[in-house]
Amino acid sequence: MNPRLRMLAIPGLRWVLGLFLLLESVHLAVSPAVARELAASGLPRWIAPALGGGEALAALLFLVPAASVVGGYALLLVFFIAAAVHVLHGQFDIGQLFVYGMAVIVCMNDRRDHASGVAHDR
Repeated sequence: MNPRLRMLAIPGLRWVLGLFLLLESVHLAVSPAVARELAASGLPRWIAPALGGGEALAALLFLVPAASVVGGYALLLVFFIAAAVHVLHGQFDIGQLFVYGMAVIVCMNDRRDHASGVAHDR
């Protein structure tokens, strides 16, 4: 891969993913429509703010370079919990959670490569 493109690709992915997840998690936490939808499915009212707030905090940590690995693991945990809640309620369309999770793993791995000084450029 072109070194300049690689320098832009992974950090760009981290920022786009982190900002997208931050906006979506805030929407989950504060949206009255989401609260009504979750209440209709039998979940308690506190679940949306709890999951949304936790995901927002994890997304913020993911965007901070010094805490991106901790934020990444926190996001993976949130995705796992979200997938479990969906599956337990018979909603099996969770493919986007796998895509988000893999993007987080790619960003975390790239961060570790740069931190350890490993270079694979030719």
